[in-house]
Amino acid sequence: MLFHHVLGLTDGVRGFASRLSAQGHEVHTPDLYEGRLATSFEEGFAIKNDLGAEHLQTLAEEALDEASTDADSLVLAGISLGVTHAQRLAQTRAGIHGALLYAACLPISGEWAVGPWPETVRVQVHGMDDDEFFAHEGDIDAARELVAAAGPELAELFTYPGDGHLFMDSSLPSYDSTATDAVLRRSLDLLDAVST
Repeated sequence: MLFHHVLGLTDGVRGFASRLSAQGHEVHTPDLYEGRLATSFEEGFAIKNDLGAEHLQTLAEEALDEASTDADSLVLAGISLGVTHAQRLAQTRAGIHGALLYAACLPISGEWAVGPWPETVRVQVHGMDDDEFFAHEGDIDAARELVAAAGPELAELFTYPGDGHLFMDSSLPSYDSTATDAVLRRSLDLLDAVST
């Protein structure tokens, strides 16, 4: 399951999901914005705030409940804002086998933490090394803490040269095809590993 970023379920998010599913993985892309799309971060946060955090959380949980009824190996993924749903659910719901955290990572300790990383959930964190949000607002530090706590057998952090935030979304100017190809290869490694 792939949770979209702050701009909504764009064609680029759908395209990224399609590239994963083309390799034999069933990918669900719930639309937490209920059809609304934003053209800027400001507009996206306005939609998020209008819908409300509690409502978005409920929609994410309902989407997971629906998908989990017929899934063998559940992996949760999120891009930027979508990481808040993917990571929280990966840390709190039973039956999750893996997590793919793109362009964001939440702390696993401290005041805002959901809690420790589960000992049975494999995780990859991906982000650009000069992204103002990922690299300069604490997410990369949270990712390093997660990897150190979970250990290299369970957790991996991958960084890519550049400053794009939503670099995996082919419908946006920040799209980076080279980095996205690498993200996809590594993501498929995790998906293949948890589905065997």
